[in-house]
Amino acid sequence: MELFRIVREEFSKNLSSSGSANRWNLKGQFVLYTAATRSLASLELIVHRGTIQNKFKYKVMVISIADEDQLIKQIKINKLSAQWRTLGAYAELQTIGSLWYTHQESLVLKVPSVIIPQEFNYIINKEHPAFASKVKLVRKEDFYWDNRLL
Repeated sequence: MELFRIVREEFSKNLSSSGSANRWNLKGQFVLYTAATRSLASLELIVHRGTIQNKFKYKVMVISIADEDQLIKQIKINKLSAQWRTLGAYAELQTIGSLWYTHQESLVLKVPSVIIPQEFNYIINKEHPAFASKVKLVRKEDFYWDNRLL
């Protein structure tokens, strides 16, 4: 399976993670947020950053995950609260993601996108024992922002 992550060029050298808290993880948990498509990855970055500065160069990181069902746990929308897409639901989602991370339930957590719930983001646990052997940075592609998005 191929997943996509868009980052500023200086952060595209390897599969690194800051350990910052986000929607599905707590501070100190080293995960990579990726998307099923390049287009969803771009929307997620715009929403997360609030603005994109086109003075920086961006890269699409194409990441390959071994296509093995046991490596992925999916969170279904019908198992989440009705408010899961709101900022107020961060604690709920961070708890779900944190438990998945600390119990190393799987290498990847497949979650619905808040922006487009019918599409999926994939959170990769960098501390999972299978990370080194099952996750590979396949290539980096130049990414250009259409000025109409900025």
